[in-house]
Amino acid sequence: MFVGQVVGDIVATINHPAYTKRRLLVIDRLDELGTPTGGYLIAVAAVDAGVGQRVLVLDEGNGARQILRDTKAPIRSVVVGVVDEMHLA
Repeated sequence: MFVGQVVGDIVATINHPAYTKRRLLVIDRLDELGTPTGGYLIAVAAVDAGVGQRVLVLDEGNGARQILRDTKAPIRSVVVGVVDEMHLA
């Protein structure tokens, strides 16, 4: 898992059936200080997150498919939460 920031949406007219009625978000990975790294990826939204929000991303295929309840879906990354605050110790 990692913390990222939503920087955009993906819209496709043709896609795999596993993506039907699912939002695809472009995520920029954040470093430990919350600074964007430029390490972008596309993740399926399991929560209602929008551009500019910090999110928690599960970047592991089996776990992502379990959350979405589709064991055969070609999905690796899923947004599982919106981050309200971050505190570093």
